[in-house]
Amino acid sequence: MDIQIGKGKTARRAYGFDEIALVPSGKTLDPSLADTSWQIGGIKREIPIIASAMDGVVDVRMAVELSKLGALGVLNLEGIQTRYEDPNPILDRIAAVGNDGFVTLMQELYAEPIKPELIERRIAEIKAGGGIAAVSATPAGAARFGAAVAKAGADLFFIQATVVSTEFLAPEGIEPLNLAKFCQEMPMPVILGNCVTYDITLELMQAGAAAVLVGIGPGAACTSRGVLGVGVPQATAVADCAAARDEFFKQTGKYIPVIADGGLVTGGDICKCIACGADGVMIGSPFARAAEAPGRGFHWGMATPSPVLPRGTRIRVGTTGSLHQILRGPAKLDDGTHNLLGALQTSMGTLGAKTIQEMQQVEVVIAPSLLTEGKVYQKAQQLGMGK
Repeated sequence: MDIQIGKGKTARRAYGFDEIALVPSGKTLDPSLADTSWQIGGIKREIPIIASAMDGVVDVRMAVELSKLGALGVLNLEGIQTRYEDPNPILDRIAAVGNDGFVTLMQELYAEPIKPELIERRIAEIKAGGGIAAVSATPAGAARFGAAVAKAGADLFFIQATVVSTEFLAPEGIEPLNLAKFCQEMPMPVILGNCVTYDITLELMQAGAAAVLVGIGPGAACTSRGVLGVGVPQATAVADCAAARDEFFKQTGKYIPVIADGGLVTGGDICKCIACGADGVMIGSPFARAAEAPGRGFHWGMATPSPVLPRGTRIRVGTTGSLHQILRGPAKLDDGTHNLLGALQTSMGTLGAKTIQEMQQVEVVIAPSLLTEGKVYQKAQQLGMGK
């Protein structure tokens, strides 16, 4: 039911993951029997988790290790890795600067031109290490560097922007990227995002997207919601976009995965996300906390270094364990940020869901007290769910 904001303006209630809970059914299963596998662009992965294309999260080493662990990492083609021959001194400077000088330093560092030869080299390095070469660019970056990505033989190409659409009005003299034509001409699957609505999801799938990214502004380091006032809470956004996926499948027989991007920190967040209809998730800050992450314990968004309107900040996430501990365990923290695969398998077992498709069908309830009910001692002592 729409809610009246004022005369002439009504609104629909939208929900975030902190406001919902998953309800067990009449059956359970051993977590070892839960099949968490999924496919994206014809590539099968055991774990439906993708590391975000952010400079503090994924470099060549992380992309390779994530592939070996059964997940996937996406390299930002418009970041530090493709602007500098040796990114390490640059990453050291980002980690060392104070909060007051951070934005101007980022704008300075990201003013260095992107080098097509470094794009090709990074993709080659990932493939040489045995990793899946998944890369990301903005629509403008895709138009500029698509040929280099194709030449290097990337396995997956993510086109990402705060909001991406098939109808873009560009200034006179500038030809916007034709998404349908680009998807058709590229030799690898193209994933499109981000969006938060049913209609745009359908349009992106009709344009040829191999998967669609869902989420505007929920990321830990993103400030787009504060700067622009734009966004839809993730539980509602994922459910709406998943409904579009199902309708597209009914119309065409083609199943296009929906990936929730941003706002997911714990295993419980991931479980609720899939229950709302997502096929996989894209996360940044949980992986930025890995000892192997390039961010040196810091995390920042892709729009942070914008020269005109930064929409992100640098946050200190610390280093809490190895990539293996965060993704596959064993967990050494009590807050749900370690062993994300184990959390998903255990939740599926508790809910009686043997596959991701069955997990998407579990009952969901509105539960704003889910994370606070009975947790007074954890909150007071800043333990577990009270951190």
